[in-house]
Amino acid sequence: MVEWGFIDSQFWPFLIAITLLSLSPGVDTLLVIRNTARGGVADGVATSVAICCGLFVHATISALGISLILLQSAWAFHVLKLLGAAYLIWLGIKSLAAARSGQRLPVEGMLHSSSPVPRWQPMKEGLLSNVLNPKTVIFYMAFLPQFIAPSDPALLKSLWLASIHFVIANLWQISVVIMVGGASKWLASARFAQWLNGLTGGVLVLFGIKLALEQRPT
Repeated sequence: MVEWGFIDSQFWPFLIAITLLSLSPGVDTLLVIRNTARGGVADGVATSVAICCGLFVHATISALGISLILLQSAWAFHVLKLLGAAYLIWLGIKSLAAARSGQRLPVEGMLHSSSPVPRWQPMKEGLLSNVLNPKTVIFYMAFLPQFIAPSDPALLKSLWLASIHFVIANLWQISVVIMVGGASKWLASARFAQWLNGLTGGVLVLFGIKLALEQRPT
C-alpha cells in the first residue's frame, strides 16, 4: 500500500473506527441537541465546534504520555497498547450489553425552550464538557497508540489523528443540529439505540481483539 505522510496502512482502520465512534450518541451529541433546542442552529454549531476543539487537548495529553512511555522502553509501549486493546474490548462489551437490554438514549425531555443565554455560553459548555471529561482522555490514551508507531513523532501524529476526529465529529454533530427535530425522534427510539449500540460494540470488540493479537514489541 502506498503511504503518504501520516496516511499509512493504519489510517483507514482508524478512519472506520473513529467514524463509528463519532456516530454513537453520547454526552457530546446530547449536549449539541439540548443547546440547539435551547438557542437554535447557531448555538448548536458553536457547541459542536467547541466540543471538538477539546479533542486537541486530549490528543496533546495522550501524546505526552506516549512520549514518556517510549523514553522508558519499547516493552512499556507494548504494554500500553495491550491495555488499550483491552479497554476497547471493554467498551465494546458495554455497548453490546446496552444493545441487549434495549437501553434508550436519554433524549426525551431535553428538547424544550428556555430563556435566552449569552452567545459564549454554548461554546463554554461544549469545551468544558469535553476537556473535563476524564473518559475522553482515557479513551485517547487507549485508542491513539494503536495507530502510532514508535518511530512516529507522537505529538504531530496525535494532533493529525485528532484533526480527523475533529472533522468527522463536527460533520455528524452539525448534521444533528440541522435535523434536530427529526433526529431527536430516532435518536430517542429504542430500536435505533439498540442497532447502533450493537454495531459499535461489535466493531470495538473485534477491533480490540485484532489489535491485541497483532501486538509485537519493537
